[in-house]
Formats: sequence, C-alpha cells, structure tokens
Amino acid sequence: MRDSRRYLAPEILASIGNLELIAKFVVEGFISGLHKSPYHGFSVEFSQYRQYMPGDDTKHIDWKAYARTDRYYIKQFEEETNLNCYLLLDTSESMMHPVADERETTEPAQRIPITKLQYSSFLIASLAYFMGRQRDAIGFAYFDETLHEYFPARSSASHLHAILLTLETLQTAKGTQLGVPLHQIAERLTKRGLVILISDLYDENQAEVIKGLEHLRHEGHEVIVFHVLAQQELAFPYERPIRFVDAETGAEILTTPEAIQESYLSHFNQFVNDYSLALRQADIDYNLISTSTPVDFALTSYLAKRQGLS
Repeated sequence: MRDSRRYLAPEILASIGNLELIAKFVVEGFISGLHKSPYHGFSVEFSQYRQYMPGDDTKHIDWKAYARTDRYYIKQFEEETNLNCYLLLDTSESMMHPVADERETTEPAQRIPITKLQYSSFLIASLAYFMGRQRDAIGFAYFDETLHEYFPARSSASHLHAILLTLETLQTAKGTQLGVPLHQIAERLTKRGLVILISDLYDENQAEVIKGLEHLRHEGHEVIVFHVLAQQELAFPYERPIRFVDAETGAEILTTPEAIQESYLSHFNQFVNDYSLALRQADIDYNLISTSTPVDFALTSYLAKRQGLS
C-alpha cells in the first residue's frame, strides 16, 4: 500500500501538469482501493424488493429470495444522486507559501516546487471529479478578501470541466478576510447540501471566519473544513539563519530559528487548537491536512463525512 500511495504525493502529481489528469489519476487510484474497503458500494443503498417483470435486467434478480419463494424478485436501489456539494477555495496570498520537501531525494519529479494553493487545487479537482462520478451536483467558489467567482451546483460534465479550467488559472490577492465572502456564499446557497472549505485559515479576525462557517451551518448545510498547512509550518524544521517574509504584508524578519522556535510552535499550536475546538463545538467537521499527505486522504475524509462515520 505504501508503494502505491507514494505516487499520490503532491510533488509527483505536480509533474503531471494537468488538473483533469491529476484528478483522474487520484480518483481512479482511490476507487481501486475503495473496492477492497468497507466503503465499497456507499453511493447506492438498498431500498426494497419488487417482483421481476419481463425486460428487467436479470443481474438484479435476488437468487436467494428465489430459492426461498420460488419467485423472481428484483432488488431496487436508491441512488444518492441529489446531493449538492459546494467546494470553497481560499486564494489569498498566504496560500502561495511554497511546500518545501526537506527530505533527500534522487527522483527529479519530487523536486518540483508546489504551493499550498496548488495542493489545495489538487484536492478540489479530485473531490469534484469524484463527486462527478457519483452524479452529485458540484458548486465551486474561490475568494480572498472578496468573492471572485461562484459556480452554482450542477452535475453535468461540462460544468465539471469549467470548474477544472478555472482552477488552472487562479489568481491570488494580498489580503485575507474570509468571513465576508463566507457570509456572501451562505446567502447564495438556496438548497441545503455539503460545503467543503479548503484554506490555511490565516486571517487576523479568526472570530469572523468562525461566524462565517457557523452561518453556513445554521442554514442547514453540512460543513467540512480542510485546514491545509505546509509541513514546515507545522514542524518548523529550520536550522540555519533565515529571513521570513509575510506574504500578505511584505514584513520581513531575519533571525536564527532556535531563537523563536519555542514561541512560534506555542502560538501556532494555539492557533490550530482554537480553530479545532471552535469548529467542532459548532458541529463543523475540522480536518488538519499537511501538504506532505497524499491527496486521496481528502477523499477518505469526505467519504467518512458522507457516511456519518467521522
């Protein structure tokens, strides 16, 4: 399993270069593994039996029922085709933080630099492609200080293709003010569904971000947050003197890592814990994802939410 999943590492996926191919690669590999897991068949639930009629597909005949009753019965299924799923992406400048790989490697593809925004785009594309296969209706929006583009939820192949094309050409803005566009989106969504936000959640007004997500929850939506952070943000692995630059304000600091590591990790862990606690208290599913994690992890988290297992 470890050998196969290494090909879903973000650095490998970046070498593919096309989001639609990346999404297909991730989802096909994920579904292949799904067939061997307890989740197999999650999108179709058994509803009831009815008597076989000429013209029915014989593959749906329940032969055990025939053995008991000497009559042909068809299993009827209820497909989950009416889910509206809205994918929300933070495109503020902090999402351009490069995802550095500190490990030594001799494979050129693993040295391709990517950003949190690219990693998040892989997640969005893979989730959208997966939902398309399940015939769910997919909506999409991206924003920073303001809402830039909004796609209402639809289930056509052309709609999915338009979302993937938009992901290929995303632009970032300096500022972050996630609360405002989250409220705007909550007002636009007229049909209840599943809302997935992918963001690093860097916003000076954390309370407003939480209120925006609570607004979505109060409108009756199921809400999942994928909190995407670079591994070096989580672990602070630096050893040599380094210059840090704030991507959104341009402020710089030149320091030795050991001088600030303890303070940084303390404040950073508090930042993560504050979001985790507040969102879970609001009945919002919070998932911390390191950019070193294979992309199919997001599909697993999404599927767990769909089945009410998380």
